[in-house]
Amino acid sequence: MKITFLGHASLQISIGDITILVDPFISGNPKASHINVDTLEADYILLTHAHQDHILDVEAIAKRTEAVIVSNYEIVTHYQNKGLEGHPMNHGGNWDFEFGKLKYVNAIHTSSFPDGSYGGQPGGFVIEGEHKNIYIAGDTALTYDMKLIPLQTKLDLAILPIGDNFTMGIDDALMAADFVECDKILGYHFDTFGYIEIDHENAKRKFFENDKDLMLLEIGESLEL
Repeated sequence: MKITFLGHASLQISIGDITILVDPFISGNPKASHINVDTLEADYILLTHAHQDHILDVEAIAKRTEAVIVSNYEIVTHYQNKGLEGHPMNHGGNWDFEFGKLKYVNAIHTSSFPDGSYGGQPGGFVIEGEHKNIYIAGDTALTYDMKLIPLQTKLDLAILPIGDNFTMGIDDALMAADFVECDKILGYHFDTFGYIEIDHENAKRKFFENDKDLMLLEIGESLEL
């Protein structure tokens, strides 16, 4: 499993021959100007919620690649009405995709499309694939529901928002790592704009002092599990 950070909360995940994009917000992110959204491939696009900084490039990518959009019922219906392919889910639901088992889990946040229309309830994803399991938290506060994840799935990596203000910050993300029983953390949703800028060294130090590894990838950088 290969995970590439595309900036903000955008990820590209390769599992075998399958390519997954998560929350593609690239063309509107000046920090990701070196990522060419027109060449990104995708078999699936996972969306945690409907805010513009998570869906900006969905329509263009899905039209070009014919990717299947996976999200809550309201978001998927929105894109199906535009003629795009989609697979609707809701909280607690599982589905066996060709890349592995996917579960849609709770997140505490809001969700609306840029025009203000309802975007369903936000969520996160647990992926069990290729003998590696990951948790993509999406935009969320710290929630006790995270304790349910390790009761079913032993995680190899947890991808957590750390920018604070709109989501968890560093201290709550540390608690989240304990809740999901995973010491290997990929931080995301940070530094894109002023409200969520963080001190990288301080963040890494706090995780290190708690026997955890916080990875902060450069945009375009990858890790392999």
